[in-house]
Formats: sequence, C-alpha cells, structure tokens
Amino acid sequence: MPLHLRVLLPVSALGMGVALGFIQPAGLLIGAAFIALLLYADNYLPEPLWWLLSLLAGAALGAHLLPGFQPWTLWPARSLSADAPPYALRLSWDKLLLGLALLAWWLGQHSTATCQPGKALGVAVLTLLAVPPLAMVLGLVGWQPKWPDGLWLWLVVNLGVTVLAEELLFRGLLQTRLVRWLGAWPGLLLTALLFGAVHAPLSPLFAVLAGIAGLGYGLLFHYSGRLSLAIALHGAVNLLHLLLLSYPLRLA
Repeated sequence: MPLHLRVLLPVSALGMGVALGFIQPAGLLIGAAFIALLLYADNYLPEPLWWLLSLLAGAALGAHLLPGFQPWTLWPARSLSADAPPYALRLSWDKLLLGLALLAWWLGQHSTATCQPGKALGVAVLTLLAVPPLAMVLGLVGWQPKWPDGLWLWLVVNLGVTVLAEELLFRGLLQTRLVRWLGAWPGLLLTALLFGAVHAPLSPLFAVLAGIAGLGYGLLFHYSGRLSLAIALHGAVNLLHLLLLSYPLRLA
C-alpha cells in the first residue's frame, strides 16, 4: 500500500480526536510529530537512532505519559466480577494513535520470516491453555464466568486499540530488531521481559504473568511470521480473561 494511503490511518484518528474534543493542541502537535517520525524520518536518520526514538516515543504514548490526550469513557465504572473493583471502559486516543501509526508503518514492511506452522500452532494452544490457569494459581484472578453487557464494544476497544498497539510496538517494532541484532532467543526473551515490566505498575505478579504471555505472543509471531496471529492470540487471551475470570483483577 502506498505511503500516502497508509498515513491516512493515523491522520484520520488524529483529526477525529481533535474534532470530538479529546485531543488538545499539544496532543495534535505530538501526534503529528510521531507520525512524521515513524513514517518519514527513517529516510533521514540512521536506523538505530530512528528505531530508538520511535520506540521511546511509542512507549510514552502507550503509557499515557504525553499531554494533550483525553480518554473517552464508553462505559461508566461498573462491577463485572464480585471479587474485583469496578471497571470503566475507556478509549485512549494516544494509544489509538500509536496503534494506527504503527500499523501504517508495518504495512510498508516486507517479511522475510520462515513459517513453521507446527511450532506456531503448538505455541498458540499452549499459551491459551496455560495463561488463564496460571493467573488463578498466582492469585491474580478467580473463576468468575460472565457475559457482560456491551461485550462487543469491549472487543472493539481491546482488540482494535490496546492489543493492536501493544503487539505492533513490542513484537513489530521491538522484537524484530532485537532478534535481528541479538539472535532469536535473546531477542524473544528480552522482548517478553520488557513487555512484563511495563505491566509492573498493576502488580509484580501480573508483570510475571504478562511476561510469560508475551513470550507466547512473541514465539507465535517468530514461528508464523505473521503479526496478525500474535494479535489474535493476545486478543483471545484477553477475551478468556474477561469471560471466565475476575476482571480486571481480583481485589487483594
């Protein structure tokens, strides 16, 4: 897809956020600068510098550390599980911008990965079977099956914003470079470690669980060569969490 068409993805989100009042002038400037850095600056900067700047800027957007972005509350806080605190569904415009900008970049990349479908399938099944029970063993969640009202809206936001941004940042931007520079297993493990670390503010045990899950997503991407499968697996794990377990996490 030509660059002038790919850039419409993040630019449209940026414009919509401004029009609806969720992105202020500071956010507009930051978002435009990030789009320019990610999609155009690689022609002018050394690759390691471009990669580091893109990674740091992307991490800051994903962690909501930059000004000018106001989340859109789609659900007011409500209890989804008897043993968990109330949960409000919010659309984070900075994370939406991050995901769509990275998607525009990723659609211009050319994969040279070798597909190993047997290993990819094994990793996907093992991750789906292991991560939810491990979360229960660690005491992070309990067995709380449910079918929340507005599930479709949660699916759109979780898969189309949260999961898309996280997988493109960690597997698409970070893992591909680390594997190329360090080798397969060091790159995969370091990516999983960093993925777990960014979840540490929720709890140290959740960071451990996220790191293990992240290794599963990374291995699936590595063995399949398809980032879309890692996104689907991540989304499936999150969906099992919502439908079967305490959500978001069990009260201490």
